[in-house]
Amino acid sequence: MTANARALRNGVTEAERLIWRRISIYRPRFTRQLVVGPYILDLACRTAKLAIEFDGSQHIDAVAYDRARTDYLEQTGWCVIRFWNGEVLENPDGAVEMILAKTAECLGGTHPQPLPSREGRIRTPRTRNSPP
Repeated sequence: MTANARALRNGVTEAERLIWRRISIYRPRFTRQLVVGPYILDLACRTAKLAIEFDGSQHIDAVAYDRARTDYLEQTGWCVIRFWNGEVLENPDGAVEMILAKTAECLGGTHPQPLPSREGRIRTPRTRNSPP
């Protein structure tokens, strides 16, 4: 399975590449082609137990397989969201927004990349006689 996942990482689809380029900067971390049981997830956030699947035309005839796969993942605690490759190609930023919103939901409502603790503080200028 690991060798197959590695091969899939090297043969990434255009939709996966567009999303990965945008989402890899966020925390918690996402990973590509993660092996979970007998399946390989296209994209996943282990912390949130969120599986993101990108479906191309080959999935039109694989409805039963996809349903069994989703059922297995949900029984093991994963949340699964699916996108058609065409949807991602048309609006990759919208897909990333949906993924981040679902990640936050799976984490209990926290933002997937909160602001650093010092950001947003008002700086007051120091005078010559004020302590540092």
